[in-house]
Amino acid sequence: MTSEETQLTSNAELNAELKALLVRAYENGIDVEGGFECRNGVEHPDWDVIVTEVEKNEQSE
Repeated sequence: MTSEETQLTSNAELNAELKALLVRAYENGIDVEGGFECRNGVEHPDWDVIVTEVEKNEQSE
């Protein structure tokens, strides 16, 4: 994260950032489905992120 990025202060903002990231990756031909390890050094926790495609419902279209 660079200092120019917006600080996230809520789950809704985190969700919006994740959604935008996944859409950008998908539109650029990156296979976003699967597992991703996020190693962050000693000062922050590490995370394992799992991304799965879900079936759209009528409300999301």
